[in-house]
Amino acid sequence: MSVDELYMQRCLELASLGAGRVSPNPMVGAVVVADNKIIGEGYHESYGEAHAEVNAIRQVLTNYPNAEALLQKSTIYVSLEPCAHFGKTPPCSDLIINHQIPKVVIGCRDPYAEVNGKGIAKLREAGIEVVEGILEEACLNLNKRFFTRIGKQRPYIILKWAQTADGFFAPHDDKQQWITGLSAKQLSHRWRAEEDAILVGFQTAKIDNPQLNVREWTGRNPKRIVIDRNLELPPDLHLFDQDQETIVFNAVKTDVSGRIKYIELENFDNLLVQSIAYQLYLLDVQSVLVEGGVKTHNQFIQAGLWDEARVFTANQYWGNGVKAPILSAATAEQQKIDNDLLTIYYREV
Repeated sequence: MSVDELYMQRCLELASLGAGRVSPNPMVGAVVVADNKIIGEGYHESYGEAHAEVNAIRQVLTNYPNAEALLQKSTIYVSLEPCAHFGKTPPCSDLIINHQIPKVVIGCRDPYAEVNGKGIAKLREAGIEVVEGILEEACLNLNKRFFTRIGKQRPYIILKWAQTADGFFAPHDDKQQWITGLSAKQLSHRWRAEEDAILVGFQTAKIDNPQLNVREWTGRNPKRIVIDRNLELPPDLHLFDQDQETIVFNAVKTDVSGRIKYIELENFDNLLVQSIAYQLYLLDVQSVLVEGGVKTHNQFIQAGLWDEARVFTANQYWGNGVKAPILSAATAEQQKIDNDLLTIYYREV
């Protein structure tokens, strides 16, 4: 690994600390290096707050009495192209130019129309040396949710379910029956904290009465999403307890009741999941974790509207029940979670 790659790897480590807190912005890390030494580092910590470059440069200004002289002979590494427009914060490219940092090393370009290539162009016009494409694939992968939302006008969609060793998803009698162990449950709650929203179908909401929160993990609760075509779910379900922002996709009304938002959809029969995905895009939802049930999962699969699937397989056999969804995708990776096997699939585009 080259020196540039080592510093960019540190940018990625820093950027990942913003997971679950910066959406719909991307995760970004920055490192300032002078005389072969890191003198400042930072990351985008929360949506609407300072960007990574600002935090890294601010650390230099705070810690070194000769900060300006150091910055004028330094290199700043950034995992994503510095912005060139005024949003919730001023342009980071201007900040770099103002401090006369002579070299910028970038992981990947920002596809957002207000930025794409413009930050790099502004830096080069100011006489700054710009190097692009360092650990580019890793930088792109880190922000696959952001890039999916910008490029495809929909959230990054993750399917998640548990199944028995003989491929069953749920009992035939509509009773709730846990399949996996505690470690798998805790991991699932960690995933909830990392994504913007979590979605379930009508039957899952009615039978399981899920809370869809992160009680087994530390982090912020996602938006809850449920599909309830005719608004027939009982009002005493956890979903309607007003503890979290909740979206109810239905065919009856558009309304708001406290933290519950009802959104009426017209295409329940033919384009349901496509309509849901686009509505979530309009609501700035960058990623959604689909947790069931089997009908809902199969709708997303049949529509080709998923990016990743996380499937737990337990070592128990039922012999009968509701069959789990079937994916035609290459297995990306597998790992043991106590007695359960986790398989992660990526949809082949």
